[in-house]
Amino acid sequence: MEDRYSKDQEEIYSYRMKAGKRTYFFDVKATRGQDYYLTITESKRRPGSDPDGPATYEKHKIFLYKEDFNKFIDALHDAVDYVRDELLTAEEVAELDRPRPTYDGEQPREGGQPSAAADLGDSTY
Repeated sequence: MEDRYSKDQEEIYSYRMKAGKRTYFFDVKATRGQDYYLTITESKRRPGSDPDGPATYEKHKIFLYKEDFNKFIDALHDAVDYVRDELLTAEEVAELDRPRPTYDGEQPREGGQPSAAADLGDSTY
């Protein structure tokens, strides 16, 4: 049987972000008709059922289509602003804003890769 996904989509851009026990993947893909979409995947390592066996990965994926990009970014901004402004203390916000070291294996944001701040506006998330 032919794998229809490998022929129907082309990966244009990929970024991996490690965040503690989780890893997030941001992948821009295109269909044969050059319709662009974003997949956001959360991957979390789980110990295997056999202590000596391999670990498993629990994955959750969001497909975000180009016509929804702006609405998604607006909703994300609103949700993050609400948490920062209404639920966190000043100390917690300061902790979120402090510079962080990169995790092992994290891809740098250089070499033509878009900057999150430029893509998401003036926010400091």
